[in-house]
Amino acid sequence: MQHWNTSSLKGHIINGTISATSQKIRSITNPALSEALKTNSTLTAYNMRPMNVTVLAPSLMDESIGDNGAQVLSEALKTNSTLTILNLSDNSIGDNEVQSLSEALKTNSTLTYLDLQNNSIGDTGVQALSEALKTNSTLTTLSLADNLIGESGALALSEALNTNSILTTLDLQNNLFGENGVQVLSEALKFNSTLIVLYLCRNSIGEDGAQALSEALKINSTLTTLNLGSSMIGDSGTQKLAKALEANTALATLYLHKNSIRDKGAQALAQALKTNSTLTTLNLEDNMIWTKGLLAFSEALQSNSTLTTLDLQGNRMSNPVDLALIISLRNNSTLNNLYLGNRYIGVSGVQALVEVLETNSSLTTLDLQGVKYKEITLALSESLKTNSTLTTLNLGYSSIGDNGAQGLSGALKTSSALTTLYAPNNSIRDEGAWALAEALKANTTLVTLDLQNNSIGDGGAQALAVALKTNSTLTTLDLWGNAIGYHGAQALSEALKTNTTLIRLYLQNNAIGDCGAQSLAEALKTNSGLMTLDLWGNSIRTIGGQALAAALKANSTLTTLYLQYNNIGDIGAQAMAEALKINSTLATLNFWNNSIGDSGAQALSEALKANSTLAILILAGNIIGDSGAQALAEALKISSTLTSLDLQDNLIGDVGSQMLDQVSHVMGCIIDQ
Repeated sequence: MQHWNTSSLKGHIINGTISATSQKIRSITNPALSEALKTNSTLTAYNMRPMNVTVLAPSLMDESIGDNGAQVLSEALKTNSTLTILNLSDNSIGDNEVQSLSEALKTNSTLTYLDLQNNSIGDTGVQALSEALKTNSTLTTLSLADNLIGESGALALSEALNTNSILTTLDLQNNLFGENGVQVLSEALKFNSTLIVLYLCRNSIGEDGAQALSEALKINSTLTTLNLGSSMIGDSGTQKLAKALEANTALATLYLHKNSIRDKGAQALAQALKTNSTLTTLNLEDNMIWTKGLLAFSEALQSNSTLTTLDLQGNRMSNPVDLALIISLRNNSTLNNLYLGNRYIGVSGVQALVEVLETNSSLTTLDLQGVKYKEITLALSESLKTNSTLTTLNLGYSSIGDNGAQGLSGALKTSSALTTLYAPNNSIRDEGAWALAEALKANTTLVTLDLQNNSIGDGGAQALAVALKTNSTLTTLDLWGNAIGYHGAQALSEALKTNTTLIRLYLQNNAIGDCGAQSLAEALKTNSGLMTLDLWGNSIRTIGGQALAAALKANSTLTTLYLQYNNIGDIGAQAMAEALKINSTLATLNFWNNSIGDSGAQALSEALKANSTLAILILAGNIIGDSGAQALAEALKISSTLTSLDLQDNLIGDVGSQMLDQVSHVMGCIIDQ
């Protein structure tokens, strides 16, 4: 096995950050790494989180950090004076390994961020960490999410929080605390004066755990964010938390999504909002709140002056409740973001919303995704013409069709505020696209238009292309999954030759083929604005790949090109390789599932030796074998920019895997096999 050495570590630090390989952290067991970290004076961040690993060689599978690896890293941390960020998530780290790291934390004076998410840490390991937290003077963020920590681990953390005065963020979601574990943590919150963010979702907190937290919140004056999603607190637990909110003066963000909260719990929260003066975000998504609870929120919003975001998606609103809640916005001047998606809002609700938008001066984001009322856009269009604050509108999955798109078109022609419009999955065809295109010719504010998974076809794409020739504000256009063929691609290409503002164009899952790719390639030769082009799944073969490669030789702005699930083959890859030797801007290239074999990989390898910008290369799902892997490994020894190489689901055997594994250890490039 190739080991780390001091010189390679010093030579491959980019902006003070280094990422380990996709293999698990066992790779650092060589003492040379420890020596390097002891003397290195520039490294500030070390990411050892593995990618999704599918290694073909059995000897490289399912290995973890091991005692030696933990001891090596721990020894380095005791004397290192620059490292501030350490990510060890997803590494199968257990209690023994954590004990070694804990010893290092007792003396380390620089580390501020430690991520141990999704390992196998239990109570014993957390007890060791807790002892370290009692004396550590620098760590401010600690993630222990997705581990196996139970009640005794919670008790140890509670004791640490009683004395620790540095930690500000603690992520404990998805562990095994239960009601008893949360109760002991709550006791610590009564006295701790530094913790600001606490994540406890998915811990089976229950009613008793919620009560314990509520008692702590009545006293605590520093915690600003609390996440209790999916915690089984129900109405009774919510009522107790609501009582705490009436007295608490610090909490600004509270997540209570997926907690089986019904009307009684909602009524209690609404009552708290009448007096609470600090809460700005309340997430109640996917509960079971109905008429009485939502009417209570309607009343509270008329007097509350601090709440800026309210998420009520996925609750059981009815027409009269919709009406009451929306009407309450007339008197509210602070709510900025309202999420009401996934329900039938009804005629009266829409009419009330229209009236509110005509006078409301605070709402900036309105999410109506999945609202089942086909005429909603026709009703909203008039109010949008005069509204001067709403910047984001989500009407996805609402079946607005061409008529709805025509209504939106009228609003967009005069709107002076709307910058983002989401309208995916709405059965919009070419007529609706034509109407929206006409609006884009006059509109001067919209920067993002999402029309994915509609059916605008070539005709709709042609209409939008004409608009792009004169529009000077749109930067993102998403036409993913719209049955656009060659003629639509050709029209868009003509627009790109003159348009200088569009930055991102998504054409995934259409059918532009080689001819469409050739047209777009011609546009790329002269276009000076586009940075991201998504052509995923467009039946592009060798000829189209060659055309795009020729364009990259001349283009100087494109940074991201998605070509996954096409069929450019080895010849297309070879053409791209020649382009990469010249191109100086492309940073991300995705060739997933393109029938590329060893000869294509070898050509790309030669390009990597000369290219100075490509950072991410995805070659997963191809037919690359050992000889291709060997060529790529040799290229990585020379490449100075590539940081991530994805080779999952190829035909690489033991020999190729070992060569890639060796070079990745030396070069610091993440290789996903």
